[in-house]
Amino acid sequence: MYKSNVNFNLYKTFYDVAKCGSISKTATMNFTSQPAISRSIKTLEQELNTKLFYRTKKGIELTDKGRELLFYVEQSYNSLVTAERMMLETKTLDKGKLSIGIPSHIASFYLFDAIDSFHKEYPNIEITLINKSTSGLLELLRSHEIDFMIDSEPINFQDDSITVKHIKEFSNTFIASENFDITKIKNIKDLETMPVILPIKGTANRTDLEEFLIKNNCSLNNVINIHTSEVIIGAVKRNLGIGYIIREMVIDDINRNILKEVNIPNLPKIGISLVYVKDYITESPKIFLNKYFNIEL
Repeated sequence: MYKSNVNFNLYKTFYDVAKCGSISKTATMNFTSQPAISRSIKTLEQELNTKLFYRTKKGIELTDKGRELLFYVEQSYNSLVTAERMMLETKTLDKGKLSIGIPSHIASFYLFDAIDSFHKEYPNIEITLINKSTSGLLELLRSHEIDFMIDSEPINFQDDSITVKHIKEFSNTFIASENFDITKIKNIKDLETMPVILPIKGTANRTDLEEFLIKNNCSLNNVINIHTSEVIIGAVKRNLGIGYIIREMVIDDINRNILKEVNIPNLPKIGISLVYVKDYITESPKIFLNKYFNIEL
């Protein structure tokens, strides 16, 4: 039977250098000398019979083979980190971590109350929230750098190891500042000549809205495109136009009459999904999702 004498220290050094992009920084981080780090890299290259790094004016960079190796080493490293968490975390959650990937606009109305309650009940759990694009969050999920992600639908990818579970549906709405006259707006076509503030093209919300406009034979002509929901709300409050937003994000401002809701029926809804890798869910995320969202994994 084949028996491999893997030197884990060499791969750990390789991983650190690849992440730091510098032998000197790696040496400082590991409280060792630069020659020692260089020897470890050279030894690994000799064992694998391939060059892993090449030098540039900015430092060192991975070769193509080095990038291939990093992919597997990073997977293995994060698997070990997850295994350690599984050993340390208990149902009492005296220690542990919780890492969540979620867009900021969804977190603002869907997650913060649960995070607040969880942190008060389990103060020793280190909580990390990461905001990236859907593809960026999926990459972090695959490398086990986040426990799960919550994002708007559709979430399109091909990976049998990842589970996607629909968990909630929210309404969209048009909003205006308290000084904006909305009395004459009765349907979507009444917005054709008015200034409107929309999510940028290509986002799920914008795509669904465009399909809705086509079905209603409507064309919006005075449009400001804004990337983030938070900035859309700010622009509406500055009276720049009528904004299209997830209703739950602004419900408090609507109830306090800071913003006015434009009553347009049958607007598209937005679905929210939970995305996770079942085999890498530890005790902290399991308890968080079950206790505050009634989701059983």
